Amino acid sequence: MRRLSSVLVILLLLLGGLAAGGWWYAQRAYAAPGPLAEPAQMVVPRGGLTAIAAALAERGVIADERAFLLAAWATRGQGALRAAEFAFPARASLKEVLAVLRTARPVQRRLTIPEGLVVSQIATILERAEGLTGEMPRFDEGQILPETYAYQWGDSRASVVRRADQAMDAALAELWPARQPNLPLATPREAVILASIVERETGKPEERAKVAGVFINRLRRGMPLQSDPTTAYAAADGGVLDRPLTRADLDRDHPFNTYRIRGLPPGPIASPGRDSLRAVLNPEATEFLYFVADGTGGHAFGRTLEEHNRNVARWREIERQRNATTSR
Repeated sequence: MRRLSSVLVILLLLLGGLAAGGWWYAQRAYAAPGPLAEPAQMVVPRGGLTAIAAALAERGVIADERAFLLAAWATRGQGALRAAEFAFPARASLKEVLAVLRTARPVQRRLTIPEGLVVSQIATILERAEGLTGEMPRFDEGQILPETYAYQWGDSRASVVRRADQAMDAALAELWPARQPNLPLATPREAVILASIVERETGKPEERAKVAGVFINRLRRGMPLQSDPTTAYAAADGGVLDRPLTRADLDRDHPFNTYRIRGLPPGPIASPGRDSLRAVLNPEATEFLYFVADGTGGHAFGRTLEEHNRNVARWREIERQRNATTSR
């Protein structure tokens, strides 16, 4: 019996030593640097622990799927693992990988909608945005605010459009009450329409309020706006015109052709940004009624038709010289 007891004691000591050694090894493996050579981000898939382990191993974030599964099971009380796009640091240990999957903020992607685009151009940006899902929702010209929007992998295109629509509503709610008094703009929608024209007329931020002032002056006098971008929008049937305007375009009877109609067209011709909205609601007070390109990317402004014609002649001479240089 004494011999049997001694054998049992030795076996228990051996088992205890093995357990302690196994626990020490597991703890060391749990905290040991992983195989990822450089920081990386990846989309962690849905489908349970096995699918997550396989994806992490394929990407090189972990070295051993079984060790990951064991560590995830042993620490299951710390929270569930999430499926999303995450950024993993270089040499992330199993402990760090599991912490990322449980508590880290998913990668924030960014999508920029530039000012002055039409619906079809914005839709193309949304369709090509990596990680967005779902069908393209319908939205109207000028309905959404051009800005940079953060999103996560798997977000829907509809959710981005909804946020951009809400951003336009918020911008108008802020800017409309702060408008100058006695503007010839009856509603926020009319402000969006005029802002879309200003957005397409000038690419120089410092000119927006002055260009807006010209159009406000013309509206007050009942003069046609005579804006080339509105006529181009009409000629392209709401798209982007890929050719110069012609005399036939200027003479075309169309509700967006502001050479033929007086007042604002029936809707926006693009999505205006916040600065163009602010410009039409607080235009620069001048006596200018005309403007034309000046060859520098900006415009020359005129108070009278005679002054405007001189500016036009100057611009045509600049164009002639450029064409002559190009043809050499």
